[in-house]
Amino acid sequence: MRSVPNAEGRRLLILFVLLTMVTARADEAFPRGPGPTSIAGPAGQAPDVAPPAPRLATTLDAATLDRLVDPDTRDETIASLVEATDVRALPVLRALLEGNLYRGPPVFMEQQGTLQDALTGAPAQADRDQLEQVTINNRVRKMLERAVAALSVLEGPPGERLAAARVLQENPGPEVLPAVQKALARERDPQVKKGLQATAAMLALASADAAQRLAAVEELRKAHAKRQLMQRLEVERDPQVLTALYDAVRNVDLALQRAATVGLLFSGLSLGSILLLAALGLAITFGLMGVINMAHGELLMVGAYATWLVQAAFRGSRHFDWYLLAALPASFVAAALVGALLEITVVRKLYGRPLETLLATWGASLLIIQAVRVAFGAQNVEVSNPGWMSGGVTLLPDLVLPWNRIMILAFSASVLFGVWLLLRHTRLGLLVRAVTQDRQRAAGLGVRTPRVDLLAFAIGSGIAGLGGCALSQIGNVGPELGQGFIVDSFMVVVLGGVGQLAGTTIAAASLGVVNKLLEPWAGAVMAKIAVLLFVIVFIQRRPQGLFALRGRALEEG
Repeated sequence: MRSVPNAEGRRLLILFVLLTMVTARADEAFPRGPGPTSIAGPAGQAPDVAPPAPRLATTLDAATLDRLVDPDTRDETIASLVEATDVRALPVLRALLEGNLYRGPPVFMEQQGTLQDALTGAPAQADRDQLEQVTINNRVRKMLERAVAALSVLEGPPGERLAAARVLQENPGPEVLPAVQKALARERDPQVKKGLQATAAMLALASADAAQRLAAVEELRKAHAKRQLMQRLEVERDPQVLTALYDAVRNVDLALQRAATVGLLFSGLSLGSILLLAALGLAITFGLMGVINMAHGELLMVGAYATWLVQAAFRGSRHFDWYLLAALPASFVAAALVGALLEITVVRKLYGRPLETLLATWGASLLIIQAVRVAFGAQNVEVSNPGWMSGGVTLLPDLVLPWNRIMILAFSASVLFGVWLLLRHTRLGLLVRAVTQDRQRAAGLGVRTPRVDLLAFAIGSGIAGLGGCALSQIGNVGPELGQGFIVDSFMVVVLGGVGQLAGTTIAAASLGVVNKLLEPWAGAVMAKIAVLLFVIVFIQRRPQGLFALRGRALEEG
């Protein structure tokens, strides 16, 4: 039989029914919108997760530390500290993340092997055997990484604030939004502010408000945050927001393609500038003098090692950032001296015999490589960039042009201009061109041709040394540094027209750009093979190169 409720039970039941009816009428009179359990918005809108219930922001004190080391209240305490944007909690949260927080009482943290009071930061003494290390799991670790990054955007150098903003972009969470908004309101650095705007937009993308999501989509489009936009596409149901997401993704794709194209062109010009530096000296020794110098790559290496030695002399000095001003003349002089010695001992007796010159200079290149190995070792050495050549210029969110490459481009242009001035507007240049066009007539007019040959060969070698100085700023320096540039240098000189500076410049830029444009499609090796085949076919069709040759090689041929 069913039990019959007594009078008191009946009264309680009636009161419960009346309370339920009053609550339902209040809901009808004052609608509150979808709560945490709502599964669909009006008219088919996206089923967004409701924002978390507001919690009381907590600052760092002894009670907060006790809750932080308690596993049952740790998550809520971390979130409340972030919402309070209390940067005093940053060392404590870092210590917890790194496993350096201990339960006493009181709560201690370890900094560089020294125990400190977690609340005051003062040094403390305690028996480590009586302390319990506070451990965390992977879920809490992820939450702590987010919390540390959220508080780090509020203080520290601009680089650290920007790095913290990027961490939040990779690991977003709704509890960090107040800290990001506070940091955004006070940020003055343009680059950090842009990163914080993108971070705030990523957090707002999960908002239940469609208008906020639309604004977040626009910010993420400006930041080229394709991954976050694609992730939202998988869960978004609002038609207007979906349309904005698809448009933003297409816009970002086009911007990324433009950035990639500009980046490839810049990389090609950068490679072309290096080839130009390597080939300018060869344009004199091979183009104007008809000497096939297979040791030209080793002259690049000599210039690079001269730069390394100058850097070593400046290391530890307050003038270290300006060591390149001394390295440039040192690399030129070192390579010029080696080139002059090579001309006197090997090349001078072989003018007019290109095959013998090729074999002799190839043997000289092996001797130079072995001499460097004996003197400095077979391992590569590192040449550091000066501070003013570090970093880069951000043209687009996905395109950064390194300063060292930009400076090499400018340096190549200045060296080219200097060589042109030397050959066209100096007495030495006039003598070099006279000997190139007609050696016997120049000798008959009193020109000391052996001296002109020596000076021209030394200057061409010195220019190669300048190229080695530039190469040292973008890679390691080793005994075989020049081996990778000798073939490319000859291709540049032959393609441009032997002895023609304009042709050498155009050929270097063209080969560099074509090589970089082919690399994404065919790979680095196949791109080089394709360029080599193109040069071979071009020379068969046009043996004189891009510009016609006038020089000793043609006259004697």
